[in-house]
Amino acid sequence: MTTEKKQQSQPLYQQVKERISKRISSGELQPGMRIDSENELVQALGVSRMTVNRALRELTGEGSLLRQQGVGTFVAGRKPQSAMFEIIPINEEIEQRGGQHSCEVLLLRQERAQPNLAVELELAAYAPVYHALLLHKENGKPIQLADRYINPLVAGDFLQQDFQSITPSAYLLSLFPVSQVEHVIEAIIPEHWVRKHLAINEAEPCLVLHRRTWVGENIATQSTFYYPGSRHSIGGRFKPDAAKTIRIA
Repeated sequence: MTTEKKQQSQPLYQQVKERISKRISSGELQPGMRIDSENELVQALGVSRMTVNRALRELTGEGSLLRQQGVGTFVAGRKPQSAMFEIIPINEEIEQRGGQHSCEVLLLRQERAQPNLAVELELAAYAPVYHALLLHKENGKPIQLADRYINPLVAGDFLQQDFQSITPSAYLLSLFPVSQVEHVIEAIIPEHWVRKHLAINEAEPCLVLHRRTWVGENIATQSTFYYPGSRHSIGGRFKPDAAKTIRIA
């Protein structure tokens, strides 16, 4: 089947999506540029308003477009990206791309490790653990919700830190060298409490990074990081020879 016939066999909204996507990928539409209104696209493409609306909604959900009520629809900028094979404090990632980091401490306390968590941290059930829930923002917009559990044996002063001035990653890395890291990445439709903190709707997926770190033979932390799927990505670059020592589950 030729490309032209294949395109013609696609649903109309998909054809509209591809036309807009090609204009973005070719550079004709640059990040920050306002695209034609729904009415203008209806007239130019000869399709229904419903078709155009679905195409724009899906492109917005995928992170290609940004829609501002009463203003218009714009080409989204490149998504910020977190490192896959390294531990880089979130404030450093944000500052490296020219943004301003801020943090809201939602929870910081000692708890008892429930059985499932105790297994993850290789602790006795109901042993004391430190629990931190922090919302990190870039230029005032939520970019990461960090749900962390810390083994008190490796960071006894964790609860006394001011995490509005230093991130947990920066603090923990200053205490000890990490001997091993485990990263597991998945995409989910998040629960209500996650959506609320990240200011996303019920249809937007999250990228989730699960991380465990070791100090020597002991597990130091077990953390879950939630990122809004339309505003963030996770990636890494490595040399194949070096990758022999990297295990991503």
